[in-house]
Amino acid sequence: MESFFDLVKNRRSIRKYKSQVVEADKIKRITTAALMSPAGKRLNPWEFVVVEDREILRRMAACRTYGSQLLENSPLGIVVCADKSKSDTWMFDCAIASIIMQLEAADLGLGSCWVQVYGREKDERQTAEEFVRSLLDIPENYAVLNIISIGYKDEERKPYDEEKLSYEKIHYGKFGNNKQI
Repeated sequence: MESFFDLVKNRRSIRKYKSQVVEADKIKRITTAALMSPAGKRLNPWEFVVVEDREILRRMAACRTYGSQLLENSPLGIVVCADKSKSDTWMFDCAIASIIMQLEAADLGLGSCWVQVYGREKDERQTAEEFVRSLLDIPENYAVLNIISIGYKDEERKPYDEEKLSYEKIHYGKFGNNKQI
């Protein structure tokens, strides 16, 4: 990538991966980038569970009825969770760390996709969060925000088309003033 803007423009959610394992040095770069992400009052409530075991990933793919199945063929999943008692901004802090990981993965030539866990249901008896927490032995006082699937792309997505962006959502000075500068 030539610039950060190019990285953002070309980073797309990837749901199909090659079976190639993500190298340890790339995993370290991705997780190190997450540790450097901003957090409210620098309390760093987040924790990251790196999952490479194919059987665990296959089981995690069933954490939701829809939207998590891509984990079944993902060579890597990073579960983002936080001790809710450490910070009232844990959800924001985890979201920031998640996108930092996705951008670092893209910079390394990898694809990724955010799988929402918090606030989602596995089935009528169990939440996605309870299921993932149980599967990975995550303590009860930790909330599970999401899982970032990461791998070598087995699909190509076009970059964002700047002409099709919703520029009307940008307001200047006051809400409702959409006049571009």
